[in-house]
Amino acid sequence: MQQAQFYYRDKDAPKPKGNRIGTGILLECDGRLLLEHRADSDTWAVIGGGLKSGERLVEGAVREVFEETGVILREEQLELYRIYDDPSRIASYPDGNVWRILTVVYRVRLPEQPELICSEESRELRFFTKEELGEVKIAATHLPILEEYMGE
Repeated sequence: MQQAQFYYRDKDAPKPKGNRIGTGILLECDGRLLLEHRADSDTWAVIGGGLKSGERLVEGAVREVFEETGVILREEQLELYRIYDDPSRIASYPDGNVWRILTVVYRVRLPEQPELICSEESRELRFFTKEELGEVKIAATHLPILEEYMGE
């Protein structure tokens, strides 16, 4: 099976056919960050995904968290973290689509570790300390998000 490929500041990245807007959610609990081990690329990534037509950013974020983890959030729990719009963030998918990825990232601090339900999009869900984040293969489009997060 062909894998999704992610690029960041890579001169060999394919040319995107357009832009895709999505959300990323930094779900934190006890000083650790939740990541998903993506089934489509064998990389780890921040929880999140693309916006659906007619969907507000916060609605998309809440939906993506539920779809990928089973965790139910309220919109007011989301704190805007940052917008990542570097044009070199490119995703190439097995269906042939190649997109420039623009991501609005939110942060949510959970009071206790929730029960997690892994979706078909993920191989595993796991909370990582900042130190552990440097030990796993991160999807290239998520590198600037996690580099900034680890630098805090």
